[in-house]
Amino acid sequence: MNKQSTIKEFIHKVLQTSFFAVLATEGNGQPHASLIAITPIEGFKQLIFATYRDTLKYRNIANNNKVAVLIESKDDSLKEQQQSIVLTIIGHTEEISIAYNERVYRAHLKQHPEMKSFMLSSDCALFLVIAESYQVVYGIDEIKWIAADDLDRS
Repeated sequence: MNKQSTIKEFIHKVLQTSFFAVLATEGNGQPHASLIAITPIEGFKQLIFATYRDTLKYRNIANNNKVAVLIESKDDSLKEQQQSIVLTIIGHTEEISIAYNERVYRAHLKQHPEMKSFMLSSDCALFLVIAESYQVVYGIDEIKWIAADDLDRS
């Protein structure tokens, strides 16, 4: 898979078929990984997740908003084509107000209806991950890097 349009299709398909990911943050020189429920928005360049404010994940993001999000493909048709398919998004986060952005809140709730009481909690924060680049792993020795802006041109 060398063409940017093929990579773009792959990224889009992974994001549309995966509901969970691992979020990597850093705080005080220590890495931290968390399982998060995700919802893609704006095609492939952004996704959202929710977390409580009283968490290490939230504190780390408050001090350093750069993150990595690792997503394994859940689409069986993609898995048949390759042995291992994993997408890592490198980017940064922005906290968004649920009241200010009702559309994003509703999109996340539609994707994860089981999270309604969690998301209604006053301690819940909604975050936007803005992709800067992607690492696409098709197998043990086939890895492609692509900038998010480059995908707009394909």
